[in-house]
Amino acid sequence: DNIRRIQAKIITEGANGPTSPEAEAIFTERGGIIIPDMYANAGGVTVSYFEWLKNLSHVSFGRINRRFEETASLNLVNMVEGITGVALTPMQRSTIVKGASELELVNSGLEDTMIRSYHEIREIFVQTPKIETLRIAAFVGAINKIAVSYKNLGIWP
Repeated sequence: DNIRRIQAKIITEGANGPTSPEAEAIFTERGGIIIPDMYANAGGVTVSYFEWLKNLSHVSFGRINRRFEETASLNLVNMVEGITGVALTPMQRSTIVKGASELELVNSGLEDTMIRSYHEIREIFVQTPKIETLRIAAFVGAINKIAVSYKNLGIWP
């Protein structure tokens, strides 16, 4: 009911709280963009998936490669210090050498997933003139992924 009073150019929907089709039509006709709830709230599902993967392997994220990355970074810092003759402060050294924590790795994976997902949705939206909203583009992208999966499994067509 209040869509005509909203001055924002972008609306991000809440979890399972999409705008009504009528409100979406009014808002998009004005040039507004609605970030659909299915995308905006995918972070929790994504991180739950990461947690499931971690539980399957019984190994925390970063456990296998953290020390390797720290050693490689330390070797690089030592080389740069040797070539330049300039020693880093202990704080600079630890900032560069420190391997990523599990939280940093999860956040990085979440950020990458959300960015890639948005670009996929946006590409479908921009390249398909009949698709009028990001919501429809997100549905098309999801259905396409399911179709590819079914095809690869030999289930369809």
